[in-house]
Amino acid sequence: MDPSPHPLSQFVLKMHSRCDLACDHCYVFEHADQSWQGRPVVISGPVLDLTARRVAEHARAHRLDTVHVVLHGGEPLLAGRARLRHAAVGLRTALEGVSALDLRIHTNGVTLDEKFCDLFDEFDIKVGVSLDGDKTANDLHRRYRNGRTSHDRVLRAISLLQRPRYQHLFAGILCTIDLRNDPVGVYDALAELSPPRIDFLLPHATWDEPPPRPADGNSGTAYGDWLLAVHDRWTADGRPMGVRVLDSVLRTLRGANSLTESLGLAPVELAVIETDGALEQADSLKTAYDGAPATGMSVHHNSLDEMATHPGILARQQGLDGLCETCRDCPVVRSCGGGLYAHRYRTGSSGGGFMNPSVFCADLKHLITGIRDREAQQMSVSPLPDVHLGELASGYGGFDAVARLVRHEVTVNRELLAAVWHESPHDAIGTAAWETLTVLDAEAPESVDTVLAHPYLRPWAQRVLSGDEEEAGRTAMRGVAELAAAALLRAGRAGTVTVPVHAGVVRLPTLGALVVDDAAQAEITGGGDDGFSVRVGSREHLVGHKGAGAADPAWLPRHRFELDGWAVALEDTDPWRDAHGYPVQARLSEEAAERWRTDLTAAWEWIRRELPAYAPGLSAGLSLVTPLRENSSGADISSAARDAFGAVGIARPATPETLACLLVHEFQHVKLGAVLDMADLYDPGCDRLFYAPWRPDPRPLEGLLQGTYAHVAVVDYWWARLRTTEGAERHAAEVRFARWRAQTAEAVDVLAGSGALTELGERFVTGMGESLASGLAQPLSAGALAEAQRAAEKHRERSAVS
Repeated sequence: MDPSPHPLSQFVLKMHSRCDLACDHCYVFEHADQSWQGRPVVISGPVLDLTARRVAEHARAHRLDTVHVVLHGGEPLLAGRARLRHAAVGLRTALEGVSALDLRIHTNGVTLDEKFCDLFDEFDIKVGVSLDGDKTANDLHRRYRNGRTSHDRVLRAISLLQRPRYQHLFAGILCTIDLRNDPVGVYDALAELSPPRIDFLLPHATWDEPPPRPADGNSGTAYGDWLLAVHDRWTADGRPMGVRVLDSVLRTLRGANSLTESLGLAPVELAVIETDGALEQADSLKTAYDGAPATGMSVHHNSLDEMATHPGILARQQGLDGLCETCRDCPVVRSCGGGLYAHRYRTGSSGGGFMNPSVFCADLKHLITGIRDREAQQMSVSPLPDVHLGELASGYGGFDAVARLVRHEVTVNRELLAAVWHESPHDAIGTAAWETLTVLDAEAPESVDTVLAHPYLRPWAQRVLSGDEEEAGRTAMRGVAELAAAALLRAGRAGTVTVPVHAGVVRLPTLGALVVDDAAQAEITGGGDDGFSVRVGSREHLVGHKGAGAADPAWLPRHRFELDGWAVALEDTDPWRDAHGYPVQARLSEEAAERWRTDLTAAWEWIRRELPAYAPGLSAGLSLVTPLRENSSGADISSAARDAFGAVGIARPATPETLACLLVHEFQHVKLGAVLDMADLYDPGCDRLFYAPWRPDPRPLEGLLQGTYAHVAVVDYWWARLRTTEGAERHAAEVRFARWRAQTAEAVDVLAGSGALTELGERFVTGMGESLASGLAQPLSAGALAEAQRAAEKHRERSAVS
């Protein structure tokens, strides 16, 4: 299949081509490409208007959900407020009704003031600030031309962004690594400023101009060692903020996408618009050679569709196929991805150009394997350390705590898969698939883990292990073949797996399904990141994200959404998704899937803004939403299956805020189910029943524990609604908050007095109670309290009658 370009969704818009600092490590002014000298100092209004139209027409043509634009330089603040306003208004107007706009600005911060912040607040422009550590570290490079320090002014800018009025604008800190700086000291200095994210950047370098290294002869992995020291400090600190490079390694080790173009195999979809309207490739290429980013195109004469076909853009969209042989054969390639494209450059007749490993190759491998080994060691020492138990007991659970649950559930799924294999009758197709899976597990374990983390693997395995032997055997061998084929395709390996067809469908867990004619089996053949083929009899289906095969109407790909900080998919093809106890939706139309995307995006933004303590855990552990069928009454429907970790079932509600509530509510059940897989919180021999304040029927202890834990999140949700609404809506939120906090606190007391909790269970329930304490202390109106009491009593009466 011939590769076709990915649409461009990320744009760097150069507002000003000069800078008020003279940083000696700047790739724009100090490296090989010197094209800045011939650019207009500031971008003009007509170029801004034309750029906005070009971006909008491209977004409309490709139905982009979100367009990401970074206002950049030079130093973009030098363009002035009027020019920045012009850019924001133009982009928002052009994209109205077309795509959401994620607008950001990267600045050195030295001239940031309240007037700039008011402008950014008006247009929701997120602000990233460059800072290399404490004063000593920062002053190594980030100085004025006269040598004067910039550190105090940058701290003043960050202090401004930390004010409650502007705090939502603060996107984080960008820090360039210098080995002369102590990594722990740099991390501590930046962490003290409480940024939401830190982006540690390797200094731009190539094989022709390698990065500075110590002269002790043992410096082959110095940058990897530096980042591992940061990782260890960050982990010991409880990982209080995102660290983009470290989060990206952790994500790619689990099979998820990287958060940065410098790691992973995801296609790059970025273009740069210079102050004269020239369309260029990524700025990092300026470090390779003079003219490296140039394309010969501009917004004046070329569409962004044309820009997307430039060979330099396409070269960074080929995944494994775009890497040199050394990288393709590397065991960490799916995390490393060959490193940043610019860092692969070297001159010469042999190995010239970019088809090389990164000049930081040894550092990246050392970093990735170091993090992988640390994660494995932590898991072996304790499945659930005290710090994570405490986080989860509070109702939240940070990214690391929930990621540990994810890893444990993969282990459980592995054990179930082994049980299926050993207890089921084998056939030739299943045996061949099992052999493929065994080889892949040795050579591409991350791809196998990604497939085995599929939430509906466990319902399949349990059905096999408890079913009729003959039927269970067929289901088992078909499932093993499906898993092996999906793992082969995810690994990008050449090979073929034969998969039995069931009900006219070939299922590929985590990828999608292919509708075929009535046939017994299909041959799945992989061999690269550009797609795969499915042969059914004499017909061949070409399937992939690139090329004509992507349009094959028989292929039903999973609806996967890469939101800002959360990758989530809709599951509407897996036959085992009925585990939630409610009727599921059939395959969604593209329009219906887009409505889900819109609502999930809004709900996720609401959670991050109003329930930020729940967001990291949800992003780490909730990978699937299965659409359920709405009922005729219009009541909200949602469900978490005890044995489908990572998925929730939801009928799409009327508002994104309600969707946010259902997501955090049901994910509480998902988390607690995994905790109970890892630790005994109560005596399993307890057969007594307990009343929950919100139900008339007595429940087993686990049922009460599950309901109480879920309602901790419901209490937080209604407190957030109470804080953010007015009038009648606020009163309704106050009543619901009053009701749920009282009933949840009562349920905690019942659990605590049950006499059936283990020591761990007592600590867990105590944590829930402590989390509720702040809500119980909130003063509420007498009217709301009385109305909440009446509502609770009325609900009990209705439930008793029914």
